[in-house]
Amino acid sequence: MSENKAPLTADWRLMQPSDLSEVHDMSCIVHPDFPEDPAIFADRLSVFAAGAFVLQGDKQLLGYSFSHPWLRFSAPALNTLLHQVPEGADSFYMHDVALLPQARAFGAARKLVTLLVETAEAHSFDSLSLVAVNGSQPYWEKQGFSVQDVPHLQEKLLSYSEDARFMMRNLAK
Repeated sequence: MSENKAPLTADWRLMQPSDLSEVHDMSCIVHPDFPEDPAIFADRLSVFAAGAFVLQGDKQLLGYSFSHPWLRFSAPALNTLLHQVPEGADSFYMHDVALLPQARAFGAARKLVTLLVETAEAHSFDSLSLVAVNGSQPYWEKQGFSVQDVPHLQEKLLSYSEDARFMMRNLAK
């Protein structure tokens, strides 16, 4: 780090409805290949507010994450409203994690994973799942996730990208 550059100060906090416009703007920057309508973000926040976080920097939001209860070995389709947590939800699903470039390499993603593990455990879930895209599989493996071979998800994963992988991390102690 250069002497002229101040260290990044940012903390994860629960998302508020007033954050949604900025969250959508970030999604367009970070995930241009995976566009989702603004209504999707409002839906995720209303479905499970305890799993929606933003990375609050000094002057702006630097990242966000949506997670919610879901069905094990399943993933919701992109750009689809949920309306509610599905009956029988038995896993905690990380729908989206986005960090602006200036928030990377400062441990923000690692802190988020810890926060999401704590959230999942507080709601009695024993696993976290996600769809890894953009070559992020090695990062998620370092965070304790492993690729799951789920044949019925193959077509849905291709709707994300050719490198999309369904991954899970068991939390059972």
